[in-house]
Amino acid sequence: MDVDRLAVLLELSRYGSMRAVADVTMTSTSTVSQQIAALAREVGVPLVERDGRGVRLTPAGRRLAGHAVTILAAVEAARADLDAAADPAGTIRASGFATAVRRLLVPIAAELARTHPRVSVVIHELEPDEARDALLADRVDLALVYDYDLAPATVDRLIAVRPLGHTPLGLAVPAEAAPEADLSSPELFARFARSAWIGNSRNPAEERLLRVIASMAGFEPRVDHLADSLDLVEELVLAGLGVGLLPVDRDGRAGLTILPLRQPAATNRTYVWTRQGRADWPPLALMLDKLTR
Repeated sequence: MDVDRLAVLLELSRYGSMRAVADVTMTSTSTVSQQIAALAREVGVPLVERDGRGVRLTPAGRRLAGHAVTILAAVEAARADLDAAADPAGTIRASGFATAVRRLLVPIAAELARTHPRVSVVIHELEPDEARDALLADRVDLALVYDYDLAPATVDRLIAVRPLGHTPLGLAVPAEAAPEADLSSPELFARFARSAWIGNSRNPAEERLLRVIASMAGFEPRVDHLADSLDLVEELVLAGLGVGLLPVDRDGRAGLTILPLRQPAATNRTYVWTRQGRADWPPLALMLDKLTR
């Protein structure tokens, strides 16, 4: 079987239309159709069938798309393995959320520019859902992402996951409003049930986490504000406009208190994502080694 045609079939299983696959692969609809037809002749069974004006995979097509995940990952690994001894050279397209870009990607990119001049790093600031789409569309090679243990991310089967670390979360409130006693998370949330809440403008998982804990306290949080920047969350809290989540290890400004979440605790978890089978490509392996030390 032709691996390029298998890749087209896998994209069709993900995107659901030949037009969408053509857009992603920067070809034409007729080229995609011809690739699928040629693959069907190779395997001897129909892989697609009509569905209104479009097409859908047959049961055989869905089964073959499942095999394609393993086959294509093995091909990627074999290609990288053949060149694994070569000096790292090439451009790594790296993405990450803002904090990870500042703390990890920028320092590593600067270091590689000094120590491995044949390796270059281009950086895209992306939130997890954006990074997932970019990785699956092959617009980036690596993504630093995060999720919450109480609102875990969904990971596509094409993505290889490596944990990097975790940070406990707390509720950021004005210092004068902070309760003196230690409270469980539902009790703490209940204290601020009538407050406006601050969600994340680019990652809906944060609002899901707020609603999970608020439901334990018996109320529906009023999420009035959306912010992508932790600095902006602080400014909103300090202005008395709402309360929101921040890492407990953050050096908050004067007038702001970050109260740890307990019973249940809530944790921000960080990962590095790559496409299956690509981690042995020397430039990417070099960056992964620096990230996971």
